[in-house]
Amino acid sequence: MKMKKWWMAALAGLALAGAAQAQEWPGRSVRILVGSAPGGGTDAMARAIGDRLGPLLKQPVVVENRPGASNTLAADVTAKSTDGHTLLMGVSTAHAIAPHLLKLGYDSNKDLVPVAFVGAVPNVLVVTNSLPVDSPQSLIKLAKSQPGKLNYATSGAGSTQHIAAELFKDVAGVFITHIPYRGSAPATVDLIGGQVQMSFDTLPSVIGHIRSGKLKPLAVAAAKRNPQLPNVPTLAESGVQGVEMSAWYGLYMPASTPKAVQERVHEEVSKILAMPETRSRLEGLGSEVAPMTQAQFAQFHAAEYRRFGDIIKKNNIKLD
Repeated sequence: MKMKKWWMAALAGLALAGAAQAQEWPGRSVRILVGSAPGGGTDAMARAIGDRLGPLLKQPVVVENRPGASNTLAADVTAKSTDGHTLLMGVSTAHAIAPHLLKLGYDSNKDLVPVAFVGAVPNVLVVTNSLPVDSPQSLIKLAKSQPGKLNYATSGAGSTQHIAAELFKDVAGVFITHIPYRGSAPATVDLIGGQVQMSFDTLPSVIGHIRSGKLKPLAVAAAKRNPQLPNVPTLAESGVQGVEMSAWYGLYMPASTPKAVQERVHEEVSKILAMPETRSRLEGLGSEVAPMTQAQFAQFHAAEYRRFGDIIKKNNIKLD
């Protein structure tokens, strides 16, 4: 009986210590690393959360861009971070796709822990305004008449844009050339300028340019139309079956992060996602805000890792 009481007291002490640790954290400024250039979808998601997180943590929150290697440079830095104050705005590219295509210096399933799911956005097929097409079918016809002459831009090899375009090539039976960039922002600049002709970018990266008329949307790579683009059909509606793609975003931390700190971050991000201003901002980017518990996010991460692995293997997708 005495041993049982001692053990219960010890557990209670650990719980109190963890709660105290979470309340004392952060002891200084916090940084959120982003694996793509400023102006892209991941960057937009990070800033939507970071702008609100600072006041809740009572410490500055800085968004820091580390573009390159399919968003994995930022993930690598985060996985190896020991300062206790580094978070990562993770994206499906780095966590569910790249591990199947790249040799990484970290283990996405062991060295990083999913903490707070933020949202998911569809990829959308957009073309430069100078391209004489107005639908996926007219694009396919043009591509077949000019094999290899049309280029598609991505934020990097192994991105959701890359996977979506390769699926499109297979389904449509066309040959288009992959031009990878270090992030969506520089890719979009060349797309607007006509140096590349098309992209399957994520909606947050291109929605502003669609609204301003700088890019022409042909279809959404989703099961249903997006509320931000109600007049843009899905690829399936346009006669292109089997090409559904979306990017999801969530905060990750090094696996060594104390559980109490993880829970603190999850709690604060949940508050942010419940704010009408944040929901409006994220939905304006085309994001579906679907809160998850931390355990649900971990299960989702594992399922997506397996799903993309199967897609990559089935379609024999490789880096250029």
